[in-house]
Amino acid sequence: MVVASDLTPVVQRGITGDVQLLSQVFDSIDAASCPHTYNFHMHTVYSDGKLTPAALMEQAIAIGLQAFAITDHHSVEGFCQASTWLEDWRWRHPTSLGQRQPVGKFGTTTPRLFTGVEITALLADTEVHLLGYGFDPNHNAILSYLQGSAPKAEQKAAKVVIDAIQAAGGLAVLAHPARYRRPADRLIAEAAELGIDGIETYYAYSNPDQWQPCPRQTPLSGGAGSAIRVANHLWHRYPRSQPTTSALGLILTPSPLKGRADY
Repeated sequence: MVVASDLTPVVQRGITGDVQLLSQVFDSIDAASCPHTYNFHMHTVYSDGKLTPAALMEQAIAIGLQAFAITDHHSVEGFCQASTWLEDWRWRHPTSLGQRQPVGKFGTTTPRLFTGVEITALLADTEVHLLGYGFDPNHNAILSYLQGSAPKAEQKAAKVVIDAIQAAGGLAVLAHPARYRRPADRLIAEAAELGIDGIETYYAYSNPDQWQPCPRQTPLSGGAGSAIRVANHLWHRYPRSQPTTSALGLILTPSPLKGRADY
């Protein structure tokens, strides 16, 4: 789901602990991970989704997700409400928790919810969407992008948005690159030059009635992600092109990507 620069600069910058956990998850995901294990692209009624945060959380618990993110457009209100709901659910269901097996890498019996957002940006003279994961929602660098509306003027430039997400300790990902007016390979290359952390590779817009795996839409070597708009968007996976694979529909690759033909 993401094309990224080398992990070295990611480690060097001020990332959050959540980003370190996300990197571990992304390194282990395969095409079968969505929608029953991980889902990193979901929307609620706080943007263009159809479910309230509470209804979405009920589905996440029922499905048995290990980890996920809510990526509403220009808002973390859905994430905040979902976090509160999840904490309350833990207190109200001690018996259920006792009957569940620990969840994957996290050693807990409830799914791990990460911060997420989808931001409109201008890349190669084309309007695109950039996803942010694992950032601090209270960091000054990201606050202007969480006010419920798309950025304007210089704040809309892809480089500025990427820098804001990363300055807040998060990972920046180019969403569904095959769905824009310019060729995906050009957008991916330009995003990589700007320091993007990943590219979404698996997603669907057929509005299925049930959660289901999504097809690969981005011509990349590996990866898995999804975007089901019934209950809003679903997960993405990040693969790492060479030599390892990561999750969330993104590819973390050595930089620069100039001249590469494997994406």
